[in-house]
Amino acid sequence: MDGMVIGLFLLATFLGGFTSGLTGFAAGLVVSGVWLQILTPLQTAVLIAAYGIVNQAYGVWKVRHALQWRRILPFVIGGAVGVPIGAYLVTFLNPAHLRIGVGVLLIAYSTYNLARPTFTPITSSPALDGGIGVLNGLLGGLTGLGGVISTIWVQLGGGAKDAQRAIFQPVLFLTMTMATLTFAASGHLFNIDILKLFLMGLPALLLGLWLGVRLYGRLDDAAFRKAILILLLISGVSLVGPAILS
Repeated sequence: MDGMVIGLFLLATFLGGFTSGLTGFAAGLVVSGVWLQILTPLQTAVLIAAYGIVNQAYGVWKVRHALQWRRILPFVIGGAVGVPIGAYLVTFLNPAHLRIGVGVLLIAYSTYNLARPTFTPITSSPALDGGIGVLNGLLGGLTGLGGVISTIWVQLGGGAKDAQRAIFQPVLFLTMTMATLTFAASGHLFNIDILKLFLMGLPALLLGLWLGVRLYGRLDDAAFRKAILILLLISGVSLVGPAILS
């Protein structure tokens, strides 16, 4: 890597950590736009999963006082069912088409809710949360976006920002852990080049996380909801945009 490429890698890693610290998700979508231009798809996937464990572990620790394991468990059980199904179906379905569909839904959802000043929270149940967990895991197995559906569902339920993050962040942490273990089992995680990249970017990631969490502490619940919606909108555009331009 030359100096400019290293700089781009570190900048993207910092922004990914900052985004995760601020909102609790979307780090992978933030970094992949840059990393895929300078790294291989395999390196990008492994680093997103490995850094994801760091991001989510740090985030879960910061909101540990608000964790509700009874609410989290149905998502985890559903995700354990959905992830292997998605990983199996990926050999039969075209992930690019699915990404476009998800992108369109994200754009529609976020645009509508950004334009709407208030909303009526949805009342959930363990059965509904389990079903959302299956869909979340299914999408994660198919596309790697193992957090989009659960994040939207938790936000639709309303509540304080800490309570929301204390639900969807543990789900993301477990999804990233499963992905990282899969890479480790296949031998990709211990590739010397990937390990060097991981260690080189770790300080930038941690700095971004720290700053993001500091800024998160200054957001009220309304500002947090808006930040999530804006990131969902950007995520949707990032999924649909390449297909339109190609």
